[in-house]
Amino acid sequence: YFHENQFVYPEQQVQSGLFQFTALNFNTALCADRVAFNSEFNRRTFCSGVKKYLQKASDMDVSCLADKIFEESKVLYPGMDFSAIDGAPDRAKKKSKSPVLIWNHRWEHDKDPESFFKALFALSEENIDFKLIVLGENFQRKPEVFSMAEKKLARHILHFGYAESRQEYAILLKKGDILVSTAIHEFFGMSVLEGIRAGCRPLVPNKLAYRELFPKEFRYEPAQFKKSLKKLLKNWKPLQKEQSLQMTEKFAWAANGPLYRDWLCGMIDGEDRQRCSGA
Repeated sequence: YFHENQFVYPEQQVQSGLFQFTALNFNTALCADRVAFNSEFNRRTFCSGVKKYLQKASDMDVSCLADKIFEESKVLYPGMDFSAIDGAPDRAKKKSKSPVLIWNHRWEHDKDPESFFKALFALSEENIDFKLIVLGENFQRKPEVFSMAEKKLARHILHFGYAESRQEYAILLKKGDILVSTAIHEFFGMSVLEGIRAGCRPLVPNKLAYRELFPKEFRYEPAQFKKSLKKLLKNWKPLQKEQSLQMTEKFAWAANGPLYRDWLCGMIDGEDRQRCSGA
């Protein structure tokens, strides 16, 4: 099961051993009895990456192996657990009319926090009204822009940092109105779906896995991010409960668990298969 692949990972600098990781991905897929990906975007970029990788095998033509992996694989979305978010208390009616922005991604370069905060710096200087909650796991070497943002956007900030518990995380998500992604690397987007489940209106790039997961009305062209965010902040509308459920329920474990069972049981024959499938 491939939750991500190394063929399109955005490296910050060229690494001498880069092909070691792509070779591991390729050989793993060849050795497997069954192969599944967490999105169609992951599946297609994996197989197109394999084709480019195999061009280096100049002494033989093995390009058919990429097509073989694609034809024999399938997409299985991760089954998500929304219980903590569903169980968190709904927030009281807002006293302030300021829309609350949520950032709930890893504090790393592939989530492109620089573009996110650069747009917020500009909007703050234009006196565009908003509040901000920044979540997500951070590591010893985090992008410098986070420290800069914590100072420059202090008057907007409601929370800035990692939530220490799942319950605290869910409560903070439910305080949000708009959840933003500026990711340049995303094979699925669990954090966005968590925000939608909590009632946030998503604003995501019109690329990566987002194109198959979310309707066009919630996607922006990357070059137009600041313009799209400004327009949304000035004319935002709450996401209705019905919309939230419609956009997330198909990714819940209850909907996807049986698909995983069928996928795994398909490798078993006879009586063992009957027991596996619960028959």
